[in-house]
Amino acid sequence: MRRTLLLFSLCALLTLTVHAAEPQSISFPSGTETVHGLLYLPSGQGPHPAIVVIHEWWGLNDWVKQQAADLARQGYVSLAVDLYRGQVATDPEVAHELMRGLPQDRGVRDLLAATSYLAGRKDVAADRIGAVGWCMGGGFAVQLAVADPQLRAVAINYGSLPTDPASIEKIHAAVLGNFGGLDRGITPADVNAFESALKKLNHPTNIKIYPDAGHAFENPNNTAGYRAQDAKDAEQRMTTFFAKTLKR
Repeated sequence: MRRTLLLFSLCALLTLTVHAAEPQSISFPSGTETVHGLLYLPSGQGPHPAIVVIHEWWGLNDWVKQQAADLARQGYVSLAVDLYRGQVATDPEVAHELMRGLPQDRGVRDLLAATSYLAGRKDVAADRIGAVGWCMGGGFAVQLAVADPQLRAVAINYGSLPTDPASIEKIHAAVLGNFGGLDRGITPADVNAFESALKKLNHPTNIKIYPDAGHAFENPNNTAGYRAQDAKDAEQRMTTFFAKTLKR
């Protein structure tokens, strides 16, 4: 009997885990266009906090989907937005062209539409929506924070940063940043300037530079630059950050 109960409990736990990681294909309007994404729901009754998940220059690939699934397991409604309209790259040159072909204003518009979609769901706490992005997606995450004063929290992973004081002043979301000290695209000087500007505004900010890491150090598919310990630390920082800013 005891063994039967144990097996039943294990099966129930596995069922909850699968539920949290199983995505729904959804779509929502963005101007005159339609944007698609994958929606991951946590177990339990809502309303839940929610996070917009923004992909790297590769597109909405399996790694980004895994990040969204992991966030759902942590209790968030997570929406992985497809900014490339179905295209995914594996070659850096193709990824570069896809990124160049994505106008910044359209990307921000799509992400604003994503937050509106989430805010309109009954299972989402509309006042507890955040965003996270990596690489290109990190840059779009902070641009979303500039454009959306209702965004509660934003996690920027080695994404390009605004330098215009007027744009930085528009950020209301709490900011977490993870950057590589050897990144030649988003340099420590860029990161320090952004952090200094936020602190002058007494803005809630938590930024870390990993001295021996380059760009995209959190993605294991980046075989030359992946740093497992730094990636684990960055992931834990994000877990703690979103728990403090979106679950309270």
